[in-house]
Amino acid sequence: MTSILLDFNLLSLFGVVPVFVNTGAALLPAILAGLASVLGLLFKPRELLRLCLRKPWVPVLVIGGAVGGYFLISGLVNMASAPAETAGPTDSRQRQDTRAGTDWAAVAMERIRQKERGWRKSYLEERDRRMELEKRVGQLEALADAGQDPTSGTDEPHPNEPSEAPIYRGGATRCGYDGGGSPVKLKPFWEYNEDFTMYLASPLVIGDAVYGASCMLDPPSNYGAVFCLDAATGEERWYADIFKDPDTGEERELKAFFSSPAVSADGKHLVIGQGLHVDDDCELICLDAKTGAVRWVDPTPLHIEGSPAIEGDIVVAGAGAVEGEDLKPKGDPGFVFAVRISDGKRLWKYPVNDPESSPVVRDGIAYIGSGLNGSAVVALRTASDEELMEQGLDRLVWKADTPYPAVGAVTLVDDLVLIGCGNANYVFMSPNSKGVVMALDRATGEIRWKADVSNSVLGAISARDGKAVCAVLDGEVVALDLKDNGKILWRKTVRERSLLKAGPALTETHVYLLTHDGYLCVLEAVDGRAVEQHYVNATDKPGEMGLSTSSPFVSGGKVFVGSETGGMRCYVGEDLR
Repeated sequence: MTSILLDFNLLSLFGVVPVFVNTGAALLPAILAGLASVLGLLFKPRELLRLCLRKPWVPVLVIGGAVGGYFLISGLVNMASAPAETAGPTDSRQRQDTRAGTDWAAVAMERIRQKERGWRKSYLEERDRRMELEKRVGQLEALADAGQDPTSGTDEPHPNEPSEAPIYRGGATRCGYDGGGSPVKLKPFWEYNEDFTMYLASPLVIGDAVYGASCMLDPPSNYGAVFCLDAATGEERWYADIFKDPDTGEERELKAFFSSPAVSADGKHLVIGQGLHVDDDCELICLDAKTGAVRWVDPTPLHIEGSPAIEGDIVVAGAGAVEGEDLKPKGDPGFVFAVRISDGKRLWKYPVNDPESSPVVRDGIAYIGSGLNGSAVVALRTASDEELMEQGLDRLVWKADTPYPAVGAVTLVDDLVLIGCGNANYVFMSPNSKGVVMALDRATGEIRWKADVSNSVLGAISARDGKAVCAVLDGEVVALDLKDNGKILWRKTVRERSLLKAGPALTETHVYLLTHDGYLCVLEAVDGRAVEQHYVNATDKPGEMGLSTSSPFVSGGKVFVGSETGGMRCYVGEDLR
């Protein structure tokens, strides 16, 4: 809101200059009032810093306006004391100077850029329509080959009208893929970035919209924003970094985001967790998915690093513990909770140690992992306390112990609950690193099978076509056979000395991964053979913190991915497989 008020004051300050020449000093008080409100930011250093980072041209305009105002007022004083016949030529020269000051080259370049963006958007829309038509023709031919009437229609939902809420990695199977082919021979298409900002969260693509979140470190605090971009051009549709506190009515800044957004099935609400691992007093936040307006916040004493899961009008999230140097929780050890989306009412809260995992909700049951000091997976009923009491049911359906902290996102495929575990995390590597992928019976929590891997699995496991692919922290990608008790189909090291902290995107033919040092890698899904790699961090600002944790999302023949220093990026391919 501060930047909005500042923009208004700047417009009022500079927009009256042409009128001032004709009306004299009568508007001088209004100008001084506007300038005074701008200068008031000097007594709010944090807001001034954020303004300069967000809109660096504003301070330039303020300084230029002050200098211009000085000369303008001096000129008016001289005009008032000069002979009447000199007023005409002076005014004419001012108009000439104003015209001469227009940077027509910059105007022309902006027109060219606008046309280029329009051309790109039209090209992609036409390509997407053609691909959708080809897909539909293929479906009709398949129906005809199967002896079915292709004119009777199908029950398959339109890809832009999901039957389930799009959550972290797109859905319960965590593939990070919603159709449109697998692009290869990738080239950068657009970039969305802010100075000193990291994009740790994974993007969520729904139709022509890309939803994301950012993180700006400013010790001892941090800040963040949630935004929506046009998938075809990267243009910003809305941006939210402040909200009005419902208790005090004061405007507050959003904290940094590691959590990724989830959107309700009707496309109206976006829900996301707030805070990094060291943060406390963070909120679960619900925004209008069309405008970015904050609808409600649900405060917790902890942080929410996992991405929430939605079913119907209920959203479920885990509040993770803040540990001390002894790795024990400083306060609350953690809990899972549910909120009604339509009005922001907290429905229930259940104690679970350090639930940093991203949950899945299916048929009124939430599945989530328990991390440090917990090492388990739990299944919880999502009905309200009152409803469970009436039915005589407990909140806990089952609990399955894991050999290591279960911090990875839960993946649900058929009747299996998949989760990655390990004794390392995003920051610290164990000298004796170990990890495992576990498959649990969805109904009972019994262990169906375990696959030992060489290190922790921190990101989501992607599952499709009877195969599960996971990214292991030490840099290996492992493919498991879901039909043969997790038998390892292949395992490949992506890059020497690169770690994998983010889960893969899995299409029919390819695997897309982001290494901790900022390389987007593409592998063949059938055998893990390396296809190509691209550096996504800024070339002049390498990711020295190793926090490229954003999982790629493949949609409509494009690859979307966040980075530590290179912003949110979109790649297109010369070929589609």
